[in-house]
Amino acid sequence: MRALPPLNALRAFEAAARHLNFRLAAEDLGVTQGAVAQQVRGLEARLGVPLFDRMPRGLRLTEDGRRFHAPLKRAFRLIESAVEEISDQHEVTISVTPSFASKWLVPRLSDFTAKHPDIQVKVDAKEKLAVFDSDGVDIAVRHGHPQKAPGLRADPLFSTDLIAVCAPELAKQVLQPSDLLHHVLLNDAHGLWPLYLERVGVQGKSRMMNFNQTSLAIDAAVAGQGVALANEALVASDLASGRLVKALGQALISDPGFYIVAPEKPRQPKLVDLMRQWLFDQI
Repeated sequence: MRALPPLNALRAFEAAARHLNFRLAAEDLGVTQGAVAQQVRGLEARLGVPLFDRMPRGLRLTEDGRRFHAPLKRAFRLIESAVEEISDQHEVTISVTPSFASKWLVPRLSDFTAKHPDIQVKVDAKEKLAVFDSDGVDIAVRHGHPQKAPGLRADPLFSTDLIAVCAPELAKQVLQPSDLLHHVLLNDAHGLWPLYLERVGVQGKSRMMNFNQTSLAIDAAVAGQGVALANEALVASDLASGRLVKALGQALISDPGFYIVAPEKPRQPKLVDLMRQWLFDQI
């Protein structure tokens, strides 16, 4: 029987073919980008064919690469299924945004692990949408109206108001909506401050500090750097502890809310059902 290529080389190729990017493949495998590239080059040399076309921005599978990736992908899924079948430890991977992870999910996860000590939870905190059939994600929580896609199920988790919050000392200086113009407004990637100001009848030039993640804007508000506009559920613990207070009574009711998204036929149906029900129980 012909000797098989090293398993690490096969894993590196499969991850690179899935992402079409050595850097993302390296993040997936927990190794360096150079290590993935080197493993792929070694595999190509062993097989005697190029598996990728190296493009200026990423990779493209050659015809040989596409033919090789399809059965290899199925083989790794079979190996994963076999391990899950025989192992006493089961793992469920949940994909969420970094802000949802730090401000809502992670503080509650100890409840899940206490109720299900035999199940390991892997939190995949990225802005990138889950693919499910190729990235190992079992279930996801996303903000906004879910995109309709065949084979996916989306369930509303919760929808709450967007409220203006700040540190307690700063709140003493924000007594009415027009006072917002005298303070820094902490703006996240959703960029809803202009809409909020319009709703509360405030006109004029405001000072903005911009963040690419809601959690960073919330942390800046806790530090007293300005007023943040945030989903009430994400600041519930900060409000309860007194680290933040509502700056104004007016809320912006335009938040589409959070949804649980998972395949209609997940690869681990029992674990997905357990995680989905636990998420609902937290509301």
